[in-house]
Amino acid sequence: MSLAPQRGLALYTIPAQRAFADALVAGLMKRFGDDPMRLARGVVLLPNNRGRRAVQDAFVRASGGGLLLPRLVTIGDPALDEAAGAMLDPADDLELLPPPVDPLARRMVLARLVSEERARQGEPVAADEAVRLAGALARTLDQLLVEEVAAAKLAELDVGRELTSHWERALDLFRIVIDRWPAELARMEAMDAAARRAIMLRRLAVRWKETPPAGFVCAAGITDPAPAVAALLRRVAELDQGLVVFQDLAIAMPAEEWDALGPHEPDASGFKARSIETHPQFQLKLLLERMSAGRGEVRTWREGSDHDASVARGKAIANAFAPAEFTGKWTDLEAPDRRLTGIRAVELATPADEAQAIALALRGALEVEGRTAALVTPDRALAERVAAHCARWGIDVDDTAGRPLATRAPGTLLTMMAEAAAQDFAPLALLALLKHPLVQSGEPRTLWLDGVRALDRALRGPRPAPGLAGIDAHLLDGDEREAPIRAAARQVWPEMRGLLEPLARSFGNGAQPLAAMIATLLETAEALCGFAVWAGPAGRAAAELLADLELRAADGPPLVDPASVAPLLGTLMEEVAIRPPQGGHPRLAIYGLIEARLQTADLTILGSLNEGTWPAIAAPDPWLAPRIRTELGLPGLDRGIGVAAHDFANALGAPEVLITRARRDGRSPTLASRFWLRLEALAGDRFVRDPDLASWAATIDNPGMHEPASRPEPSPAVEDRPRQISVTEVDRLKADPYAFYARRMLRLGAIDPVDAEPSPAWRGNQVHAILESWFREDGANPETLRPRAEALLGDVRTHPMIRALWGPRLIEAVDWIAREVSDRAGERSILAVEGKGILQLAGVELSGRFDRIDRLNDGGLVVVDYKTGQPPSTAAVRAGFSLQLGLLGMIAEAGKFAGVAGKAEGFEYWSLARNRAGGFGYVDSPCDPKKKDPIPADEFVAEARRNFTEAADVWLTGGAPFTAKLKPEYAPFGDYDQLMRRHEWYGREQR
Repeated sequence: MSLAPQRGLALYTIPAQRAFADALVAGLMKRFGDDPMRLARGVVLLPNNRGRRAVQDAFVRASGGGLLLPRLVTIGDPALDEAAGAMLDPADDLELLPPPVDPLARRMVLARLVSEERARQGEPVAADEAVRLAGALARTLDQLLVEEVAAAKLAELDVGRELTSHWERALDLFRIVIDRWPAELARMEAMDAAARRAIMLRRLAVRWKETPPAGFVCAAGITDPAPAVAALLRRVAELDQGLVVFQDLAIAMPAEEWDALGPHEPDASGFKARSIETHPQFQLKLLLERMSAGRGEVRTWREGSDHDASVARGKAIANAFAPAEFTGKWTDLEAPDRRLTGIRAVELATPADEAQAIALALRGALEVEGRTAALVTPDRALAERVAAHCARWGIDVDDTAGRPLATRAPGTLLTMMAEAAAQDFAPLALLALLKHPLVQSGEPRTLWLDGVRALDRALRGPRPAPGLAGIDAHLLDGDEREAPIRAAARQVWPEMRGLLEPLARSFGNGAQPLAAMIATLLETAEALCGFAVWAGPAGRAAAELLADLELRAADGPPLVDPASVAPLLGTLMEEVAIRPPQGGHPRLAIYGLIEARLQTADLTILGSLNEGTWPAIAAPDPWLAPRIRTELGLPGLDRGIGVAAHDFANALGAPEVLITRARRDGRSPTLASRFWLRLEALAGDRFVRDPDLASWAATIDNPGMHEPASRPEPSPAVEDRPRQISVTEVDRLKADPYAFYARRMLRLGAIDPVDAEPSPAWRGNQVHAILESWFREDGANPETLRPRAEALLGDVRTHPMIRALWGPRLIEAVDWIAREVSDRAGERSILAVEGKGILQLAGVELSGRFDRIDRLNDGGLVVVDYKTGQPPSTAAVRAGFSLQLGLLGMIAEAGKFAGVAGKAEGFEYWSLARNRAGGFGYVDSPCDPKKKDPIPADEFVAEARRNFTEAADVWLTGGAPFTAKLKPEYAPFGDYDQLMRRHEWYGREQR
């Protein structure tokens, strides 16, 4: 009896120049499609769900009608036993596996273990940091499980003295957590998903050895070199009806380059050369070795057709990705081996330009009937920009990689709520929450936003006292000039306050169980937004995450600081991808790197080819040092670069390829990706660039020639001009008439930012308030002025920076004022403070408010103005500006200030700035005879009257235009520079 010849391993590769899914399906149908039931009894193992859909679509295209598909199983599915169906039904001799541990429960338990162990080490961490570290710990633990490295091996390591104390502490902590983790798993009656998956894959390999499946089995496009995966693929390749089909395994790569990739065995001295894990073929080589297979056993999959010029291009791409020590051969290559036919490159200035160019390329593809195009990029911001540009033409393109929940509306709402509560409802955080697009969406939103705008206006300026009560107090007191603004805010604030009160109570209790705060977030979110917050894919994902987090919070750190809730949520939501529902354009697609595997398109655009984006910078492992990882046999941190390189090389096999990058990002210049640089170095002057696309991107929104604005000179009718002006506005009228026009006639005024740093104006107002109350309530008693300043600095509303930096200066300055008033008591007395008056002059109503007026012993008056900074220069006064003291003296002499009468004989600035002796506080006067070219005191009022009368005759009762920046040297403030489009004309009109 003769034995049948032993069948070799059925190993195949589909070159990158062929559409993987279509070529795979064509081969399967040729082999097994003669009987529809034979095809239906088969099993196709695929790497991920996106690959499963690609193969399913390829079957639909190839069938031309009805077809019973084989079972499509993704080996990365956590519920692999359910997906594989009867293939993994438990047999009598197999133990039923516990269910996989819930990912969030695992994360929270690990966070608790990390918190406890760090606290024992004397280095406690916040809950959000513990959750972040737990995520990295879970990934490292999974790598141990996938590589089937026993945790006990950690105890056998001899780390020597080479590791820093940081890594030693991290390793000690890692060992402790790993030792405690199995007990936690037993308590939850679960097991790690990675370990469970490995067991199921090995069981399946054993079962197929003992009882081969009735139909064919094909493993396609799998690159995971995990030992359990390799064992299963080996078993599939040995089956009579088994096939293992790789994607673009380099069977033509020179042997010396292939051998150089590693992994290497130690030499006689024990030295072990490093593997080239960044090479695109390393993963596949490692997988072959773990399958105990040789590259010579891999054959080319014959079905499917090459795209035009792609075979030659494939050789050039293989040469471009040669290991570094072999790139010297580039100079000796023949031109065909370096020609990247069908690949174009375009460099743009910014990511915005890059997105515009890509959108134009996608739009252009639609001009050819049946042509397909896809953008492949790891940069989700670029993907979103491209989709937005396509929408301008009514083209809906799905970004199948999705966007993190943290950037979607429900995610930002939840983090804003937590941040607002943790910050005691500071204005910026509060207003950002109240303006969120989900809050009061629908019909009530217009009225709601009107109320929020009123509150926004009232909260401008320095921050009020903390908490909702602080906002209550802020809306009840303050500058009388803002009373109408605060009154409007008080009308709407109670409703908003009522919605936020539960959040304030919950987060105001200090460190507490996380579940209670999550429950309050859920309750407040519904109160603010209704059920709209949970609508759509992002809303449902947010609801599921918070419900799961509330359930699993007890497994985590027992007490959580409210300040940790927002970053904790942000960390978890960054890991939840929200993918759009299907229904985008049938011929266009946007893929992430994982989603792009096994996909194909007539035009493939590879975007954001900058170092740090594609490939991404490898994130450091906070638990295991690189040498420890090597000793344990774990993948190096750079292996992800090799995976990204393989994705890139496969994508270059498309019929037509466009690669793009931006020369700078939002912050700084960028470096071209190492993949880009390799192609550029290989092709040399044959590296084809696409100048047209860059030009179109720059042109599409270019408005063409435009004339810059000329200097504005509005000239309203004389009868429409203001007939009232204050003494502080006279300088603005003369130096920058346009600014006066914008403020008084257009009624446009600058407003403070929300949560603003205390400005010089704010400091001046506080000093004036202190000095006014000191005179009115204390009779200018020198002993009471300092306590009033200290009370201001001690107020909870005073900015800490002001308290620390300005406080000492203020105390010294008010002490100087108290001494100065006391020393001058023999020659003068304080007559009045903070008075108002109105004088009719030159056909105009002139109003003024003085800080202080003193009565000299001879009956004369001294007008005093307080300055927290430097007083005006004598040159400005001589030029006809800074005449406020003279105008106030003129109103006083006319008897228009209540209780004030007499001749103005003195004009003084009491400055709180640094004096010549190094202290703070001095008196300055434009009439001081010691100054150079002073104005005599008996002429100061007349000079002020003359200057004011001239200005009123020119611009208020006359018809002169309100010219912008007429005297720019005396118009330092830029509140209206944007309105007057100053940068377009300033300086040009002088040429």
